[in-house]
Amino acid sequence: MKQSIMAGLAAVFLLTSCNNNEKMLDSLADYNNAREAKGYHFGDQLDLPKEVTENAESITISFGDKETTDLTINPKFFTLGDNDVVFVIKTRSGELLNQDATINVFAKTPEKKISYAIVGDYPHDPNNFIEGFLIEGNTVYESDGMKGASQLIKYALGASTPDIVAKQSAEIFSEGCTIVGDKIYQLTYQNKIGFVYDKNTLKKVSEFPLPDIIAEGWGLTYDGKNLIATDGSKNLYFLDVNDPSKVVKTVSVAGNTEIYTQLNELEYHNGFIYSNIWHSPVILKINPVSGEVAGKFDFTQLTKENDQGNSEYVLNGIAFKGDNMFITGKNWAKIYEVVVK
Repeated sequence: MKQSIMAGLAAVFLLTSCNNNEKMLDSLADYNNAREAKGYHFGDQLDLPKEVTENAESITISFGDKETTDLTINPKFFTLGDNDVVFVIKTRSGELLNQDATINVFAKTPEKKISYAIVGDYPHDPNNFIEGFLIEGNTVYESDGMKGASQLIKYALGASTPDIVAKQSAEIFSEGCTIVGDKIYQLTYQNKIGFVYDKNTLKKVSEFPLPDIIAEGWGLTYDGKNLIATDGSKNLYFLDVNDPSKVVKTVSVAGNTEIYTQLNELEYHNGFIYSNIWHSPVILKINPVSGEVAGKFDFTQLTKENDQGNSEYVLNGIAFKGDNMFITGKNWAKIYEVVVK
């Protein structure tokens, strides 16, 4: 009889424990879902449900190779944008519970809508699937993509034919490029290598492997100290200009209410990074220290006038000449000069 009573008590305890665990996980899931769209800012506290805090001996947040028991949104652990995490809860009864979640961290200051005026336009070869776009003085350097058609070209702004064309081998898909002194650095899409060219002759000087963390090469710029690359994610990768295979730091990008991924073509100008978003007619003005989006240009109308109804003919070229911005896109027939108001 005693054994039956003990077995019955154990069953009741187990059932009660399971019910409590389910309630904890359900309440945590509801909380996470409710906060995912609203997001957090750095310094915010995770105000977890009482069903969790009152029945937990400890709560750990684990993501990647990091973990913390601090329920504050701390930039030491979290990045701007989406953070895929696991809540690991040790219950007062000694059980371990896991709950997946996405913690979205947004910039505290809303990004400004930047006004502009188009003050001029110049011819652009509509056959060029542009991936990198630079202007120095009156000279344009352009990296054009697609396997079997990739090339680096140099021409005078306003000219209809290039001065120099450096064709690349058929397996190469060219991507972003930037000028460093008398050199041009160029990424490739999925070939996992980058190239260095002589700026004057477009003769290849050397090549380098892309860092392992960069699965694909997208955009590239230079801030006077480091190369800065994108790979289609929310991240800006700062690379050692003397050893571009080395990542110096990574900065994630987000706005006040929006997470920006698919960062693409880049340009550094007057302390800010300008980036377009693949398949989106906008250009972001990004603080390179924090990753916060300070402003946004909307080029919806200009994109409609140039995409020829093809969803791949996207805005994808940003350069500066003085304080005027020049933009173009994949297979666009024009380059536009923009004055920022």
